[in-house]
Amino acid sequence: MQQIITVSTPNHNILVDITRNVEQVVMQAKIKCGIVNVYVQGATAGIMIQENWDDSVQNDVISLMKKLIPAGVWEHDAQDNNGDSHLKAGIVGPSETIPIINGKMGLSTWQNIFLCEFDGPRDERNIVVTLINSEI
Repeated sequence: MQQIITVSTPNHNILVDITRNVEQVVMQAKIKCGIVNVYVQGATAGIMIQENWDDSVQNDVISLMKKLIPAGVWEHDAQDNNGDSHLKAGIVGPSETIPIINGKMGLSTWQNIFLCEFDGPRDERNIVVTLINSEI
């Protein structure tokens, strides 16, 4: 099964919690045992599993990325001024794979799935959710 989730992103750099969206797809599939892959389309965004307790961890991720990869100093900026966005997305990566255990995602209490936007705001970011059933 495969479904596309569309998310809008309000800021240039932001982590958007998409866990509930992915949970709905997993519940609809009624798979008891398998995996779910969450993949963002686009070269300036990523997917990350991170702590969900408060916003400080997400804010720290954005702060770290801005310090490691500053804006405005990259060769690609001559084309469309988003060289840093491409580099940040490349470090984070476009996908995460989560086990499905007894019909639910195998995330721990403090883990959520985040869309990492590095080139927003965007009206639409498409996230492909692919489920593989491993039940015999």
